[in-house]
Parts: sequence; structure tokens; C-alpha cells
Amino acid sequence: MMEAGLASNIRGYTPSPAQNMGWNPDADALAQILGLLRESQSPDTVVQQSVQQKLEELNKFTDFNKYLIFVLTKLTSEDEPTRSLSGLILKNNVKAHFHQFPPDVAHFIKAECLSAVGDPSPLIRATVGILITTTASKGELSTWPELLPRLCEMLDSADYNVCEGAFGALQKICEDSAEFLEKSPDRPLDTLIPKFLQFFKHSSSKIRSHAIACVNQFIISKTQALMANIDAFLQNLFHLAMDDDADVRKNVCRALVMLLDAHISSLIPHMHSIIEYMMIRTQDPDENVALEACEFWLSLAEHPICKEALKPHLPKLIPILVRGMKYSEIDIILLKGDVEEDESVPDRSEDIKPRFHKSRHTIRHEPMENGGSGEEFPDDESDDGLDDDSSLSDWNLRKCSAAALDVLANVFREDMLPVILPILKETLFHQEWEIRESGILALGAIAEGCMNGMTQHLPELIPYLINCLQDKKALVRSITCWTLSRYCHWAVVLPDHTYLKPLMYELLKCVLDSNKRVQEAACSAFATLEEEACTELVPYLADILKTLVFAFKKYQAKNLLILYDAIGTLADSVGNYLNKEEYIQMLMPPLIEKWNVLKDEDKDLFPLLECLSSVATALQSGFLPYCGPVYQRCVSLVEQTLNQTMAHAQSPGQFEAADKDFMIVSLDLLSGLAEGLNGHVGQLVQQSNIMQLLFQAMQDPMPEVRQSSFALLGDLTKACFQYVAPCISEFMPILGQNLNPELISVCNNATWAIGEISVKLGPEMRVYINLVLNDLIFIINKPNTPKTLLENTAITIGRLGYVCPNEVAPLLQQFIRQWCISLRNIRDNEEKDSAFRGVCNMISVNPGGVVEDFIFFCDAIASWINPKQDLKEMFHKILHCFKEQVGEENWKRFTEQFPPPLKERLTQHYGV
Repeated sequence: MMEAGLASNIRGYTPSPAQNMGWNPDADALAQILGLLRESQSPDTVVQQSVQQKLEELNKFTDFNKYLIFVLTKLTSEDEPTRSLSGLILKNNVKAHFHQFPPDVAHFIKAECLSAVGDPSPLIRATVGILITTTASKGELSTWPELLPRLCEMLDSADYNVCEGAFGALQKICEDSAEFLEKSPDRPLDTLIPKFLQFFKHSSSKIRSHAIACVNQFIISKTQALMANIDAFLQNLFHLAMDDDADVRKNVCRALVMLLDAHISSLIPHMHSIIEYMMIRTQDPDENVALEACEFWLSLAEHPICKEALKPHLPKLIPILVRGMKYSEIDIILLKGDVEEDESVPDRSEDIKPRFHKSRHTIRHEPMENGGSGEEFPDDESDDGLDDDSSLSDWNLRKCSAAALDVLANVFREDMLPVILPILKETLFHQEWEIRESGILALGAIAEGCMNGMTQHLPELIPYLINCLQDKKALVRSITCWTLSRYCHWAVVLPDHTYLKPLMYELLKCVLDSNKRVQEAACSAFATLEEEACTELVPYLADILKTLVFAFKKYQAKNLLILYDAIGTLADSVGNYLNKEEYIQMLMPPLIEKWNVLKDEDKDLFPLLECLSSVATALQSGFLPYCGPVYQRCVSLVEQTLNQTMAHAQSPGQFEAADKDFMIVSLDLLSGLAEGLNGHVGQLVQQSNIMQLLFQAMQDPMPEVRQSSFALLGDLTKACFQYVAPCISEFMPILGQNLNPELISVCNNATWAIGEISVKLGPEMRVYINLVLNDLIFIINKPNTPKTLLENTAITIGRLGYVCPNEVAPLLQQFIRQWCISLRNIRDNEEKDSAFRGVCNMISVNPGGVVEDFIFFCDAIASWINPKQDLKEMFHKILHCFKEQVGEENWKRFTEQFPPPLKERLTQHYGV
């Protein structure tokens, strides 16, 4: 066998120590290795796999790495791709097990690298640079003391190849080992940064580009050595502003963007000129430079000086950004912009981006605020409208320009309208579809920031956009869907559905478009409309379901995922209105058909499970005929995942790690079933081992698994506590251990579940109070705790006080102020009711605990719109008791501190 002979040749040739530095390879072994390297470039995957296997065998022989470096640095008779490949294989070996190399091999590789830094071939120089930085980043910078001084010395070489090769290696080291360079006690950057700055004016553009790229690595971290030279750095940057080389200009723009974030004070004196310069660069003929420059506007928008600094430049900047949004000819070719009908073309697996499970059901109990506006911009990447060219690079000038216009609209608000409206007038009605399309994108981009000012124009613009949904160009129809989704809130809140109805029906037509891109955009836009319109859609449910169900037959794999989301969102939005036999018969058969076709290991199950979770919650008893098989499969998926996780932990070589998303999404669907079916889920729970599985899942190291487990525990507690009760003594310590506010969602769900359990358990909860109460008090008093977690914590503390007032009341003074502040803004509901009853119980046990913060308690009472009569009486009793205790005169002085609306409410409702 060849590799056996090769191995014996490598093994058999052992040079004496004296020969070691002038090591020479065995000719036969070298020839065979070269043969392998050439073969590995074959397009045949079978050949590639065979070569890979042989190379892995050879890794057992340490001298093999000497052969690889020899081919890279010395074998100039060989072609460059083969030499470079040899270096890259060595790089992988260094990365995987450099610390196992014998000292002579490691020393030989380092010496050879340094000798080949100035190779005449740019490809070989770059490969040597990669090999050097890989070796250095394995902790070898500290044990390779000659590396940086030698590379620094080479920068001064008269030989261009040596200078460029050294700079290429230094740039890679600065990228990969920046932290080491900054923290090294030898302070190498004190020498390196001034040295790099000297090369900003070098005659070679490649060297100039390397020099800036090296310094750029240290801007964000505000490295001391750079801050000491910041003026020289800026002068040199400004000198290069108009450089002929695109790479140099790109690095200059990158430096200015980073300086804006890290050292804005150094730019402020020059801000006017920098803005002028960045506007020129945002139009650079090289798109990479233009994209780098366009990032500047995104960064500037985050700074308080943005409005003042940019205002005089807006009339010039906004047209530049809108022009940047126009598809280029190459974009249109890549997007197959001339292909109008492609609905019957199956999707390739690489067209479907990996999805990350993001459940809408996992954060339990988000208390509704009084007077919430519902006008938040969707934080979903598929809804950003800038994700409409996924077959282009993920981030390009079009997306960056649109994002910049969006953030600037949020800064300038109505002040932007005098500039943008004339541009919209010109672009929206342009003869060329590409310009018209960019205008529609611009209109969508300003929606959030300029909504107030745009409202007066919408009666004209919405019909125009609805009409554009029939444009003959698919790319125009798809962007119009997104822009309409940005303004649909306006159409929803108007009475008599004047705009909602045509908008909805035209979007539904686009859901069934013959172009896949339009289907995707329309489905996403329709999901946004569903979220905004909620029950306003109830009169149209039959037509909506007819369309969405028809889309099942029409859609290819990628758009099916978005269709599941649209159906799930519809269920969330209309809730139990979906529970009508006619609707169930339309919706459930295609969903169950997909459910039966998909295998347990198919990741397309995720979006279907998410969708069914919403549908089950909405249909409630209407889901009963389907719940058995769905429930069993979810339990089975949880069990399979847990078993595989255990098997992998015991024998990682034998078993692959489990994909825990299967478990998370199944737990979430079980939550949906428990919430929707309520008591009916009890029988299913009784017949399964879900409680044992839940006990394991609650202890999983992955936070998302615990988060979903606690959500399910809370939902099962509400739906069928008789099956949860026997496990409480095992579950409560785990819940207590998860009251860690650093993991917000886990902590939130654990807190919520404790509250639900306490209501069901009643006075028996007292044995667990010490496990949880101190942590809950810590969370409620912790600064910057997110609002939802604060509200849930307050509700759970109140519920604990409701069932165990004697145990919780002694600590009242430690939390009452923050408790009142946390709950004053949530709407009246059952959870708020039980929490306030708890606090009233605690006050009756320990009235002294509330004295210092009584004004906050009064304010919290006044937040109730319509408390139940017996709760109102409890409030009345506490207020009057306090009034009697302090006396009329003191009470009068006390209530004079109240804001007038609070005083008025308490007088009106409670007579105090």
C-alpha cells in the first residue's frame, strides 16, 4: 500500500541532530506526498475523501509536518497551488495539535516560515502569513520572542516582497492576537503602532493598506499606544482620504467609522469635512468602499451630536442613500429579476436558511400595560425588508443605505420630510421600474421615524401601494408588500375598514402569486397585518383561511416555513374566534397531513410545531380531536432528545450530540396544548411520563430548555395540578436554583411557575418559602431588571403573601416600594388580583412594614380601574385604618403630597 510505504519512508529517515537545521526530505516520501497533494485538488469527491484519509494517517508521523513546510517554502519547482495547499494542511495540523509537535519540528517550522516571508509569489507569502499567525495564536507569541522583532526589521527591507510579506503576516497577527499584543508586559505596540504609521505614505498601495488595517485593529479597544498617537493617526488618515487604491479608501472609511464609536472627540473638530468626505465615499465606484462608508451613517445616528452635525447635510445625503438603494444590473441578474414565474421550481436545500427556534409561547405572562400603543417595529430579521435579496451577500450597499435611512428617519422625524418627500415624488412615479422599486423601499424605510408626518399623505399613498401589488415586475410587488406592512397599523386603526379591506384582499392575492419571492414577502407582510389587526380580521376569517390553505398546495419548501408562521400568527391574533367547525375543517387537515409526512428528525417540524402550538391555544376544545397523537409525539420527541443527550454525555465518540431544538419546540407545543385544552390535558398527562421527563429537562444545562420546561410546568399547574402536586417537593428546589436574573427568560418563567404553584398549593407552600423568597426580593430590588421580570416577580411575591402571609409579611419593608412601582402600570387581571390580595393580607399581619412607603401603596391601589368588590373593600379597610391611626390632621398633610389625579381617585373611590 502506498501510504504504508510512505509512512515507513517518513519514519525510516531520521537525520542526525547536526543535520536537523539543514533537514532534507526523503525523495520517495516527498514524491508520494506531492502525488497526494495533487490528487486532493481533484473535483472527484471520492478521490478527495481517500486522500483526506491518507493525510490523516500520515499525521501520526511528526516528520510529515516537516515535509509540508518544505513543500511550501523550498520546493519552488512545484506549482504554487500545490505548495499553498501543503501550507494550509500544515496550518490545520498546527491548529489541531501544535503543542504535541516535538521541539525540533516546531523550531524547524518557525525558522522556515521566517525564511519564506518574502517569497516572490503573493500566494505563498499569504499562506506563510496564515501559518505564522496560526502558530502565534496557539500561545506561541510568548515563546517565539524573535518573531515580532524580525517581522518589524523586515518592514524596512528594500525588497518589496519581504516588506509586503512581513506586513501581511503582521496584519494577520494584529487580527488574531490583538489582546495578547495589548496586554503583553513587553508592550510591543509602543513600537509597532508608530512603525505602522510611518508606512501610511509608502509608495505601494498594498503596503499602505496593510498599515491602516494593522492600526485599525486597535481602535475599538482604545489601546494606549494608539491613543498616544491619535493625532498622527488622524493626519495620516486624512492624507490618504483620496487615495487611488480602493482597499486603502475602504480601510480609511473603516477607521473613521470605528473612531466615531471609540474616540468621537478626536473627530468632532473635523466633523463637517468628514461628513462631506463620507458622502463622496458612499458613492464610491467600488461597492466595498461605498458599503464601508455607508456604515458611518448608521454609527453617527447613535450619537447625540448626529442631529446637529448632519442637519445641514441632509439635502445632499438623503438622495445619495436613496440612490444606493437601487438594484444594480448585477443584483438583478443574481436575483433572477427577469424571472417572473417560478412557483413550480423546487427550492434547493441551500436556498433555505437555517432557522433558529424562537417561540412566541416561551415567555410566560407578559402583563399588558395600560394604554400600550402596539406600534413597535418588528424585531424579526425576516421582517426588516432589507432581507429581500438573500441570494446576494447578506449585507450590501442597498440594505445598508435603507438601514441608514431608517435610523436617520428616527433621529430627524418630521424634519426629514421636506427633503425626502420631493425624492419620493420623483422616484415613486418614475418610468424605470428599478428606480420606482427603490422609492418604494425608501418609503418603507422612513415609516417608523416619520409616521406622524406621513399620516396626512397615506390616504393617497396606500391606494398607490395597493395598486403596485399588481405591478408586472415581481421585485416591485415584493418590496411593496414589505412597505405596506410598515404602514398597516394606520389602515387598521381607521374605522369601517376603508383601507384595511382592500389592503388585506390584495395582499392575499400576492400570497398566491406565481413568483416565490412575492409569495414570501406577501406572507411575511400578512403576518404583520395579522399582529396589528387582531380581531379586526374576524369577519374575513373564511377568505383568509381559504387563501392560506390553498397556499399549502402551491408553496415550495422555503415558503412553507413562512406560511406556518402566518397561520400561527393568525391563531395568536384572533384566538378562540378560530374555534368554529367550518374553520377547523379547513385548517386542520393540511396541517395534520404535513405533520404525518414529516419524520421525527426533520427540522421542518420546528415551524410546524410552533404553528400547531398557536393553533392549539386558539382552538381550545376545538383541538381535542387532534390532541392525542400530537401530544404523544411531542412527549416522544422530548424523551428521544433527553436519551440522546445522556448517550452522548456517556459516549461522545459513539453518539452525536442531540439537537435540543426538537425538545424545546415540543415542550412549547405541550404548553400550547395545556393552555388551550386546560383540564382536558389531564388525561393525556396521566397516561404519559411527562412529569419525569420534565424533571430532567428542568435541569438541562441549556437555558432555553429550562426556560421552556418552566413554562410548561406553569401551564400544567394551571390545567391539571393533581398530576403536578406529587412532584412539587422535587421541582421546587430546581425552581429556586433558577432565580438568576442574569438569565432573564429562564428566571422569568421559573418565577411565574412558582407563583402558579403557590396559588394551587395554598398554605402548604410555607415549607418552600425559604427556598425562593430571598432571591425574589433580590430580583425586585435589582437595578435595571427588565420590566416583564419585575412584574412577574412582584406578582409571585404577592401570591406567596396571599397563601402564606405570616411567612412573607415580616419582610414586607424590604420589597413593598418596588413591588408597588412594578405593578402600578399593568392592566386589571386575575394575576394582578391575587397579587394585591396577597399584599393586603401581609399588611394586615405587618402594618408597620408599609408605613414608610404608604404613598406608593396608595398609588398602586389607584392604578386599578375596576377591582372586584371584595378586593375594593380590602383597599378601603387598609386606607381608613391608616387614616384613623395617624389622625385627621396628619392624614391631610400626608395626602397633600399626592399628585392631584391620585388624590382625586382615592377620594372618589375610597372616600379618603
